[in-house]
Amino acid sequence: MNLFDGLAAGLRRLDPETAHRLAIQGLALAPLPAAPVDDPILHTTIAGLDLPNPIGLAAGLDKNGEALRGLSRLGFGFVECGSVTPRPQAGNPRPRLFRLQEDQAIINRMGFNNAGLDAFAARLERRPQGVVVGANLGANKDTEDKAADYVAGLQRLAGRAAYFTVNISSPNTPGLRALQGRDQLDDLLGRIEAARPTARPDRAPVFLKIAPDLVAGEIGMIVEAALAHRIDGLIVSNTTLERPETLSSPQAGESGGLSGLPLRPFAERALRAAAEAAQGRLPLIAVGGIDSGAEAYARLRLGASAVQIYSALIYQGPGLVGAIKRDLAARLRADGFSTVSAAVGSGR
Repeated sequence: MNLFDGLAAGLRRLDPETAHRLAIQGLALAPLPAAPVDDPILHTTIAGLDLPNPIGLAAGLDKNGEALRGLSRLGFGFVECGSVTPRPQAGNPRPRLFRLQEDQAIINRMGFNNAGLDAFAARLERRPQGVVVGANLGANKDTEDKAADYVAGLQRLAGRAAYFTVNISSPNTPGLRALQGRDQLDDLLGRIEAARPTARPDRAPVFLKIAPDLVAGEIGMIVEAALAHRIDGLIVSNTTLERPETLSSPQAGESGGLSGLPLRPFAERALRAAAEAAQGRLPLIAVGGIDSGAEAYARLRLGASAVQIYSALIYQGPGLVGAIKRDLAARLRADGFSTVSAAVGSGR
């Protein structure tokens, strides 16, 4: 166990939200060494983004872009911050973050707590060079026209983020998941399409993050809507409202979104449905229950072009990033692949 993984183990003894806050402060201030140069076999591209490796950080850890200095040195191929809403909001009352230690899982009902677009934009302007930073966009809880909030985020952060994620799948903001219905989705994506610059480099990719609780037909509809409105990819998936019978933690009954190991089968099911519907027409990024190189490789073979992790970091520490990359590179070579993209969808 290295120093930073040891610190992560110490943080797990604290209240989850206190530990989270201390981790962000530590990543913002600690003089971390740069991560080793990535194995060339891991280099890939997705929606025009040039990535040194396909292992990304999922949104939720660094909601306000405060820890980009430290996160840029942990070895991620890309880092997603947020969710950020146009106006600052406190989120839901505490306690709102729960570790399910026995299940290697987390339940959160944070409610898009963040400092707002202005603070987020200022931090992105000071982001480290050489790291792909994405902005996960949300809507304020009390906004009636939620689509307008996403457009505001896209416009305010234009030129500051390498890509954008439209998060319409958090279970902790009332009415948000309703945006995954076709009529509301067409309105939202149409307005986003109209607000985007027409040419690169100003036209950063826009991804849509969907829920794992959708059935295959709903995911197929979302794929077609995304293609119709020139969305650049799907992130599959967010947290789940399901509570598997296998959960054994005393906190398993808390309300909110479940992530971590028990999310895996729901996220895999959603990825299979998205890959089947997309048929290679739309890049996919897999999230949910990814905690090893073997699991990252499995998602690539199911059709994902890249993956994101978060909950597994809480339990295994930041050394997990390097471990996943080493194992993934070895698995690619063992199966005769010379690139990440060659392995994408090979197991379907």
